[in-house]
Amino acid sequence: MSLGKAARSLVSPARGLLRAPAARRTYSAVADARAVLENELESIRAAGTWKAERIITSKQGPRINVDGSRGNILNFCANNYLGLSSHPDVVQAGIDALKLYGAGLSSVRFICGTQDLHKNLEQKLAEFHEREDCILYASCFDANAGLFEVLLGPDDAVLSDELNHASIIDGIRLCRAKRLRYKHMDLSDLETKLKESQSSRMRLVVTDGVFSMDGDVAPLQGICDLAEQYGAMVFIDECHATGFLGPRGRGTDELLGVMDRVHIVNSTLGKALGGAAGGYTVGPKPLIDLLRQRARPYLFSNSLPPPVVACATRAVELLLASNEISQSMTAKTMRFRNKMTQAGFTIAGSAHPICPVMLGDARLASLMSDDMLKLGVYVIGFSFPVVPKGKARIRVQISAAHTDEDIDRCVDAFIQTGRKHGVVS
Repeated sequence: MSLGKAARSLVSPARGLLRAPAARRTYSAVADARAVLENELESIRAAGTWKAERIITSKQGPRINVDGSRGNILNFCANNYLGLSSHPDVVQAGIDALKLYGAGLSSVRFICGTQDLHKNLEQKLAEFHEREDCILYASCFDANAGLFEVLLGPDDAVLSDELNHASIIDGIRLCRAKRLRYKHMDLSDLETKLKESQSSRMRLVVTDGVFSMDGDVAPLQGICDLAEQYGAMVFIDECHATGFLGPRGRGTDELLGVMDRVHIVNSTLGKALGGAAGGYTVGPKPLIDLLRQRARPYLFSNSLPPPVVACATRAVELLLASNEISQSMTAKTMRFRNKMTQAGFTIAGSAHPICPVMLGDARLASLMSDDMLKLGVYVIGFSFPVVPKGKARIRVQISAAHTDEDIDRCVDAFIQTGRKHGVVS
């Protein structure tokens, strides 16, 4: 720049003097925002609800390496209910698909993102749940985000359990239906809400099959009775039931004998069914067809990668062939629950592999989980906003891959740590 141009820029209102104040204002805004964020982070730390991420350096399984440790760390907090995340057949299916179909599709389903792998998995999932059809999503969060907006309009009503999963709550927020929230598993309050919504065109009762924070099972028989009495449909989220609840592992609806009375099921591939990623909706074919045309997470998200699809397919095939793996869960679950109760701990829920050890205080839950790791047991403290304030806990999850010795070692570590912190005597 010439000397003359430089001099003119210093006195030009448009090009010179206004630049510095604008830059200062931008810097001030960023600094102010940073201060707000840092204050919020500090408040989380002070409340004892900071959620650190531990680094696992091995494959998922009943025993893992944590933060570079070469020790024999028992893993009791994964959603790996059936131990299929590292099952050799499941892993090999993913390797074969990677070689044959590649890493990913670089596309959404309706453009060039549908392979025979996707259609095959959808068919097997529909068969598994004994429903007409199935649609895959990148996650069950997406499945919940895609359903309600498409199915329900302003003339409809949705009746939702107050403790439903966050993804259900967010999905319902996207639709324009009248929203009614009933008290947790309270059939009397649900009936009141059904009466209040009698004038609606369609009504959908929405509940988790199993509530993931407490391990309690929805009263589906009573819900279906009320839905039929008042002309409503029933939806369940089965993320913490698919693969291991019920005589054949079909889920909560099979466990409670209402498979033919629940109309729509959403679930995940990221827990019992191989543990990788992905979610899906199964239900009436006209609904699934409409979701393919209208569901935004389906239309605007890349399709599931072939290796993920192949792993999930193999997991479903294993369960279709035999219920042996899923049937091993009950005895192991009750072994842990009974031993912990006898030791003086309060365990929420009943007869489900989710076994929340209730502690109340967030800081206590965090400290105890850290001490458990020192004893070779990986568990995590759950606190607000994941659970309500005052309801902090350590959520233990039993897997079919755990041995009785693993479970006993976990209980012993809880007793030792609980005595240290005055939780049990």
